[in-house]
Amino acid sequence: MFKKNWFVAVLMLVFLIFTLGGCGADQSDKKPAENENSKDLKGELIIYHAGSLTIPFAELERKFEALHPNVDIKRTAGGSRKIARQVAELGDKVDILVSADYTVIDNLLIPDYAKWNAWFGKNSMVIMYTDNSKYADEINSDNWYEVLLRKGVNYGHSEPNIDPCGYRTVLVWQLAEKYYKQDGLFERLSNSCPANNIRPKSVELISLLESGALDYAFEYESVTRQHALKNPKFKWIELPEEINLSSVNHSEFYKNASIDLNGAEPGQIITKVGEPIVYSLTMPTTGENKELAVEFLKFFFNKEQGLKILQDNGQPVLDKVTVTGEENLSEELKPVLLK
Repeated sequence: MFKKNWFVAVLMLVFLIFTLGGCGADQSDKKPAENENSKDLKGELIIYHAGSLTIPFAELERKFEALHPNVDIKRTAGGSRKIARQVAELGDKVDILVSADYTVIDNLLIPDYAKWNAWFGKNSMVIMYTDNSKYADEINSDNWYEVLLRKGVNYGHSEPNIDPCGYRTVLVWQLAEKYYKQDGLFERLSNSCPANNIRPKSVELISLLESGALDYAFEYESVTRQHALKNPKFKWIELPEEINLSSVNHSEFYKNASIDLNGAEPGQIITKVGEPIVYSLTMPTTGENKELAVEFLKFFFNKEQGLKILQDNGQPVLDKVTVTGEENLSEELKPVLLK
């Protein structure tokens, strides 16, 4: 009886081993469920973007590469007009170009180097400073121009022909003259800003503020907020909506200011008239990886992914994406941009 029971037990054990072993083999052959967004993407994605977007785009890069481990995003940050010229004049192979001013793409890239333009973001002009800036305890939204014009105060902005933040600074000064009813204010502000305080990119001014070489810098509010989160010594003055280029309600007043900029061709002049700040992007025709670019834009325009990353990093987005040249969108992009 004992031998019979022992024999049955051995048979059951063998059966269980083979059964479990078989289950194990079946499970090992099954691949883990793939991220529905991965699609086995691989390769390099070349993105040129405005310097003011450096912090949010660093996070966008990390998150997208985490979803797609075989993708390597190569980013170049710079003044929007400069990076657009690198495409139009130097033929840089760029998959996605993101500008701090939608008109840069319209004027320098369309129709030869881009076919459409998607507006997605907004911003506001502010004056950035630190606790150590001269008269930091006195300056406010009403007297800022008086403080800047005091003897010994150093302030700066970016180069208008390279960076939209630069020409927007000039527009703000012109509007301030009309808004505050101070004849000659624009000229005084221009003459009191040394050439050495005008740098290619607005973000370059931040290190000058930190070192004390500058007391004040004209910046985007998003950039100021991003840096203030990391360093509480950074402060900013909010300018009235009538001059900070943030509000569609004051579009007509903004038109009182204008500046001449270099055009797409040598000797050509473009007159930039004041208007609300609008960010946009496109896929230049020089890009070599359209598949990756389309997948990145799907991620970018997702309200729970890319757009959320922008907002979490202090970069405001528009309530609705607007596309010009929508007839030139690929079929894959139409449901993404024409919601």
